[in-house]
Amino acid sequence: MASSTSPAPAVAPSISGLSTAEAAARLTAEGPNELPAGRDRGWIAQTLDVIRQPMILLLLGAASVHLLLGEPLETALLLGSVLLVIGISVGQEHRTEAALTALRDLSSPRALVVRDGEEVRVPGREVVRGDVVLLGEGDRVPADALLVRAASLATDESMLTGEPGPVRKAAAKDPEAPVARPGSDDPTSVYSGTLVVRGHGTAVVRATGARSELGVIGGALGGLGGGRTPLQLEVDRLVRIIATIALAAVVIVVLAFRAIRGGWLEGLLAGIAAAMAMLPEEYPIVLTVFLALGAFRMSREQVLARRTAVIETLGSVSVLCVDKTGTLTANRMRVAELVVDGHAHPVDSTRLPDAVHELVEVAALASTATRFDPMDRALRTLADEALGVDVDGRAGWEIVREYPLREDLFATSTVWRTPDGTLRVATKGAPEAVLALAAPDAERRVGAESALAVAAEEGRRVLAVAAGELPADADAPDEQEDLPLTLLGLVCLEDPVRPGVPESVAECSRAGVRTVMITGDHPATALAVARRIGLGRTDRCLTGAELETLDGDALADAVLTVDVYARIVPDQKLRLVRTLQASGAVVGMTGDGVNDAPALAAADVGIAMGARGTDVAREAAALVITDDDFTSIVRGVRQGRGIFLNLRKAMAYIVAVHVPILGMTLLPVFSASLPLVLLPVQVAFLELIIDPACSIAFEAEEHDPTVMDQPPRADDDPLIGRGVLTIAVLQGIAVLAGVIAVYLWGVRAAWEADIVRSATFAALVGGNLALILTNRSWRLSLVRTLIERRNPVLPWILVGAVGLLVAVLGVPTLRDALGFGPLEVTRALASGAVAAAGVAWFEIWKAVMRARERI
Repeated sequence: MASSTSPAPAVAPSISGLSTAEAAARLTAEGPNELPAGRDRGWIAQTLDVIRQPMILLLLGAASVHLLLGEPLETALLLGSVLLVIGISVGQEHRTEAALTALRDLSSPRALVVRDGEEVRVPGREVVRGDVVLLGEGDRVPADALLVRAASLATDESMLTGEPGPVRKAAAKDPEAPVARPGSDDPTSVYSGTLVVRGHGTAVVRATGARSELGVIGGALGGLGGGRTPLQLEVDRLVRIIATIALAAVVIVVLAFRAIRGGWLEGLLAGIAAAMAMLPEEYPIVLTVFLALGAFRMSREQVLARRTAVIETLGSVSVLCVDKTGTLTANRMRVAELVVDGHAHPVDSTRLPDAVHELVEVAALASTATRFDPMDRALRTLADEALGVDVDGRAGWEIVREYPLREDLFATSTVWRTPDGTLRVATKGAPEAVLALAAPDAERRVGAESALAVAAEEGRRVLAVAAGELPADADAPDEQEDLPLTLLGLVCLEDPVRPGVPESVAECSRAGVRTVMITGDHPATALAVARRIGLGRTDRCLTGAELETLDGDALADAVLTVDVYARIVPDQKLRLVRTLQASGAVVGMTGDGVNDAPALAAADVGIAMGARGTDVAREAAALVITDDDFTSIVRGVRQGRGIFLNLRKAMAYIVAVHVPILGMTLLPVFSASLPLVLLPVQVAFLELIIDPACSIAFEAEEHDPTVMDQPPRADDDPLIGRGVLTIAVLQGIAVLAGVIAVYLWGVRAAWEADIVRSATFAALVGGNLALILTNRSWRLSLVRTLIERRNPVLPWILVGAVGLLVAVLGVPTLRDALGFGPLEVTRALASGAVAAAGVAWFEIWKAVMRARERI
């Protein structure tokens, strides 16, 4: 909403706005300024959605079969496992929706209002009736309001009227007049959701939320979410394929069981167990949890993902196009150097030599009291801190006349009357203009021009300062050219580089991400800043005028070698984005203005500035950087890469852990002499370990610190590619081999069938835990990962799994219900260890990969 970069109109004393207490009372009485939205889904709706999942339906089917077989205890256990799975799933969904709700609140536009006589920014939903709102170009109007001030103000009301083109606005003569309907001839009203396309103004809110025109017609602003993302579509396709195979497997298992062992109902249980072992029902849950919670974690790093799908793309970004002012630099001018008589005096503290005192004082006297001009603020701040000169607080000093900038003379002058009646003249402006006014001798002119050339090479802004006096009884002349002026020197200002930017640029370079500066500033300034931050190529700068002369092929060649672009206008940003994309780059683009929206929307990752950016820019972008800092953008890329890698590890774990479960479900079915190991109730208990492990433990895993030492992920690189799938399946086969070894050990030792089942189940749990631990890092060894990587969730998963195993094997009632037999502790530990040893080959593989990296 009101987050414009254009100067907001000053607030007159008569427009002091509401008090904080009044605003709070109205917010409580009338409700938040938001449109009616769909109600949050309750626990019942969430539970019904979970029950419709294939895994739950299979468990319910298995419980029904056990009931038909006259086995009430097994039926109760399966129904209990259903309740546990529903509880876990609903809890995860509730956590996910809470994270998305928090993201929506963060991405909600903010409004600039007047409270207690002061300008403050508040969330759009906290705007209340009676608030005084300041509007500027690029803002979304937060509520229906009546204009009390308007300066060249125009809004786009097409979303309400359907009529294109800006609508000119004017201030109301009667501040108590009602808000007119959209499309009427009354220009004094602005409406919620419409866009300020030109000018600025002040308005008093008349209607909010559902009472606004937008609320009345049932319009709604777009929020987070939308269609299925490419990653979600990939997972959906994978689940459909495996589900089809699982259905076929059920039929085969039931028929094979009937032919080999006899019994349809028992065969149906075996078929259901096989289907449960095959179905990767965790995939959609894991994907949703990772993207939602990942986006919420990024918001804590000043990086707001307005669309969670952007996390998929962040790891692929290969070019970051960034603005200079406010992103790479602090957007805060400071005096860097003072030049008097050709001698340069660096300003690195508030202690200044006597030679520059008059220069600093006069420069401050020539600066206006406006809070908008950063150079005037810098000059006044230096005078106040270094000399103790408070221009506005000088007793007996008054302004007699001011000479504003002219199109033909870029200089301003202020005539002050001092306490003794003398008229003192202070002038500052572009060096060529002040040199023309002061007409210094040849030596001083040459010295000034030489210092000016040096400052220009360093990318600094330069102001020349001159002073003069008029007799007390004289009248100030009509033109600046007639003022008696003497050149005092030059003031060199710079916009300092933000802390951490050079290090972040270097980090991007290591990560294979090229940083490109695109600015509207002067080429010399752009190149100077590029050198200060360590940008890759600073020997050449392409200007907007030069870009206009290049055809498509020439520009395609240029974007491969040019890292600095200056004097660029917004429509040229769009052309640069498309040219970079055509060269194969995945482009991240920053922007803050209304005209930046097309480039932000066209970029693979549009990045809006949250502090100074307009609402239009934020709405067009996928990421919003709340502190406008380049280092935050790099943190976002790092976070995005880390989230994707953890997601890939979780998906690999899911594949690996299902292989031994499926193997031990199928193996005994095809031999009448082998005891059955896994029926639906045992598979359900294993799922109680798998579900939280893949969706919570891996999501909470620390990101690999070397994630920014790798090149960007290829845009077409799937989440589970051939290489990842191969390693995951091999992990599962290795663990399956260990489980089969334990199973055959029991069979050949002539153990009772229920004891064989216990030992095999212990082996499956041990192998499962080993897969969790080894997949935490595909680079570090299991032991180093345990020592160096903190995961607050992992201990709970491990303790819970071991506790579950002890309960099902140690509690007689539970053990008998699950068909397990008494198993000695040493055999249980040995069984788990044999299966866990199946991951040893992966640990060796990681060691070999680390050794290759060191060569």
